[in-house]
Amino acid sequence: MLRLAVASAPLALAACASVPAAPPVSLETLREGTRVLSSGEFAGRAPGTIGEERTVAWLVQAFSDAGLQPGNGPSWMQQVPLVEITGSGHAPLMIGDTALTFGSQWVGVSYREIDRVELAPSELVFVGYGINAPERGWNDYAGVDMRGKVALILVNDPDHLAEGLDGPFNGRAMTYYGRWSYKFEEAARQGAAAALIVHEDFAASYGWNVVEEGWSGPQAHAARPDGGAGQTLLNGWLQQDAARAVLSAAGQDAEALFAAAARPGFRAVPLGVAANTSFANSIRRYSSANVVGILPGTERPDEFVLHTAHWDHMGHCAPAAADPICHGAVDNATGTAALVALAQAHATAGPTARSQLFLAVTAEEAGLIGSEYYAANPLFPLAATAGGINMDALYMFGPARDVTVIGGGKSELDALLATALMVQGRSATPDPNPQAGRYYRSDHFSLAKRGVPMLYVKSGENLLEGGFQAGAAAYQDYNRNHYHTPADAFDPAWNWDGVLRDVEVFFHIARQLGDSADWPNWLAGDEFRSIRDAACAAPGDC
Repeated sequence: MLRLAVASAPLALAACASVPAAPPVSLETLREGTRVLSSGEFAGRAPGTIGEERTVAWLVQAFSDAGLQPGNGPSWMQQVPLVEITGSGHAPLMIGDTALTFGSQWVGVSYREIDRVELAPSELVFVGYGINAPERGWNDYAGVDMRGKVALILVNDPDHLAEGLDGPFNGRAMTYYGRWSYKFEEAARQGAAAALIVHEDFAASYGWNVVEEGWSGPQAHAARPDGGAGQTLLNGWLQQDAARAVLSAAGQDAEALFAAAARPGFRAVPLGVAANTSFANSIRRYSSANVVGILPGTERPDEFVLHTAHWDHMGHCAPAAADPICHGAVDNATGTAALVALAQAHATAGPTARSQLFLAVTAEEAGLIGSEYYAANPLFPLAATAGGINMDALYMFGPARDVTVIGGGKSELDALLATALMVQGRSATPDPNPQAGRYYRSDHFSLAKRGVPMLYVKSGENLLEGGFQAGAAAYQDYNRNHYHTPADAFDPAWNWDGVLRDVEVFFHIARQLGDSADWPNWLAGDEFRSIRDAACAAPGDC
C-alpha cells in the first residue's frame, strides 16, 4: 500500500479546512492550449528554434491574460544559457587488451567544454553501485582514492531485485542513488577521471538501444561557470556483455562481483587493467528561456507554492516521415496548458496567503536542463518554497477512480494529496513500476534533490470504463505508439474528463499549501530529508 504522510497533524487539519468545493479550472484553456502548442506552427517546440520563440510568446501572453505578474523582476523570462557538445570520431575504448566498439559496446560523452577528449590509460576500479549515502550507512568509495582512475559502476540500487519495497534502498523502488545522473555526479565528487555504468535492461528499465541513441548524438546542458572542469573527463556506459568480457579478461567473476556489490560492507575492487580512448568535440552555445509568472500572496508573499511543467519537446524527429514533427501534444503541451489553466483558476479564486509561482521550463527533453538551471539559480529562495507540483504528460484515457503517485511515501505532501482526492472520492495508487525510478526523471527532481518537497502525480489507471486492465492497455498504447513520435498529436475526439479532474486535484493541493502556515518536509530517512533540514536551519527559513 502507498504510505501517506500523517506525521503532522496540524498540516492535515489545516489542509482539510482550506479545500474549496468547486475549483474554477477551465476545460477550454486546457483543450485549446494543448491544440495550439502542439500545432504545426509551433514545430515541435525545440529550444533554440522558431518553435521556442512562438511558445515563449504564447506563454507570456497567456500568463499575463491569466492575471499573473512577471516572475523575474519586470521580465517573464529567465534566460538559460545552454551548451551543446557533440562527440565524433570515437576511438575504440581499450580496457586492458580488450577493444570495445563505440555504439554497439560502449558510449561516452564529455561534459567538459573542450575540443578533444583524451583519456590516457587510467586504472579501472569496480565501485559496485557507486553510492555514498552516509544516512544509510553505505559507502562504495570507502578506502579508495579515485583521483585519476575510472569508476566501473552498476546501474540502479543494491536491492533493486527485491520483490517488495523493503530494503536499505527501498527494495524494488529506485532511489536517487540508483539513477545514472547521481552516479556520474558522485564519481566526479570522488575525483574520478571517468565513469562507466554497466547497462542491464531490467535494472535500467530500458534497452541498450535507448542508451546507444541517447548518448551518441548532441548532448545539451546548462552552461557551467567553470566550463565543466569540475566534471569527469568522460561519462559513459558499457553494454552488459561487453562489461562481463572485460571483467573476465581481468580475471574476475562478474557474478561474484555483482553479488558482493549488493551486500553491506562492499569495498571497491581495483581490476588491474587500464582504460583509454579519445574523440573530438564540437561545441555550440545558445540561449533558451524558462517562463515565470507569479500570483503574489496576501499574507506571506515571500513564501511560495511552485507549479512546474516543461514547455519544450523534440522539434523535428522523423525527417523521412510524411509528418516529421514531434508535436508533443500529451508530452507536454497538456502540462503547459494545465499550468495556464491553474494560473487562471487561482487568480479567479483569489490569491492565497502564500504566493503561487508558475514555472514553464525549457529543455526537459535534453535532460531536465531548464529546471536544473532554475534550481541552481532560483529567482525565489528554495528555502522559502513550501513545496510544489510537477505536471508532465496528462493522459487522455478518460476519468479514473485513482491517480498514479510517482514517488509516494516520500514527503508530507502526500497528506495534502489524500485530502484533495477525498474531495473527489478518488484514491492514490502506487507507481506500478517503481524500479524505473520515474521520480528522478522529470523536472520536479531538480528541486527535490535540493530539498524542496515536490509531488509528481500521473493519470490514474483504474479507469471508470474498464478498470486497471483498460488503464494499463492505454498506457502501453501511448508508450509504444505515440511517445516521442509524430503520433503524439492533438486529437479533437479526446475525452478530457480525466485530465480535468486531475488538474482540479492539483488546484486543491495548491490551495491547501498556499493557505497553510505549515512547512511540509520529507519523511524521516528519505534521501532528501537532510538537505531540506540543512536548508531550513537558518532563522526565518521553512
